[in-house]
Amino acid sequence: MPTFVQVIEFIGTFAFAISGIRLASAKQFDWFGAYVVGLATAIGGGTIRDVLLDVTPFWMTDPIYLICSALALLWVIFFGKLLIHLHNTFFLFDSIGLALFTVVGVGKTLALGYPFWVAIIMGSITGAAGGVIRDVFINEIPLIFRKEIYAIACVIGGLTYSVCDYAGLDLILTQILSGLSVFVVRILAVKYKICLPILKGTDVD
Repeated sequence: MPTFVQVIEFIGTFAFAISGIRLASAKQFDWFGAYVVGLATAIGGGTIRDVLLDVTPFWMTDPIYLICSALALLWVIFFGKLLIHLHNTFFLFDSIGLALFTVVGVGKTLALGYPFWVAIIMGSITGAAGGVIRDVFINEIPLIFRKEIYAIACVIGGLTYSVCDYAGLDLILTQILSGLSVFVVRILAVKYKICLPILKGTDVD
């Protein structure tokens, strides 16, 4: 039976892959191109995390992540029109993936014996870096570099994880609360147009 963390990873992979494939379809990529974008979105952040932590990237030890991304492609192919008609589908799947992968990143880093401040950074990379790769592939300014609250939501999720762990809460409850904090912060930030201040500067000739 898969562990709770594995279930989170599978759901996060599927959600992130759909967010990438959905945007690729809007740019009229072919099926293979859309799969590459979805896969990069799903495994990009975790790959960077594992390389920095000096462990074998997670998708190299289990093909299920490649399969999840393929299933996400089929989902978009068969239900693409429904996804288009549903409002904010990209935002929803992206937010789910962001929340779940942040939790996985924090948990894996702590399991390897790193301190919480490293875990928060790695959780943020796991959650946000895949979206950066996706946006670069589709020639858009990455969300993390815009006004929207994105990576900051991951940081808040990591801090929530650390507080819950310090309070001695059950691990699964800690993971749930951490993921919910990321998701809720992202939802509220977009709903109420909460954003970080823009750094304004003079033009350079």
